[in-house]
Amino acid sequence: MKRLSALVLGLVFLGLWPAAHAAPPSIAAAEINYLLDFIDRSGCKFFRNGSWYDSHRARSHLRDKYNYLAAHDHLKTAEDFIEQAATRSSMSGIEYQIQCEAGPAVPSSRWLRTALVEYRRAKLKPPVTP
Repeated sequence: MKRLSALVLGLVFLGLWPAAHAAPPSIAAAEINYLLDFIDRSGCKFFRNGSWYDSHRARSHLRDKYNYLAAHDHLKTAEDFIEQAATRSSMSGIEYQIQCEAGPAVPSSRWLRTALVEYRRAKLKPPVTP
């Protein structure tokens, strides 16, 4: 038993034992949650592994990937989320696509980066007073 305890303690110190669930910094988490809600509200179609999905299923899928990556402390920024969760399938490596209305399908990473820039720009604008 002492040997097992020493092994676990050694792995913890070496960083090889899974860490406790870590969350991204609060600003990143707010931006990622905005992007997930943006996907859900968009009504756009989401192409993943050869099939098209509605925006609700896309959000759910990316939320699952977000939760996994956050639990393993892989996300520090919204850009990390886009690159690691929302750009391509981790199983097939095929890039995700987004198609809104009758427009062309575009890479989801580009679509989400544009949405993130617009979100940040809106956050910097001073409030309008009457």
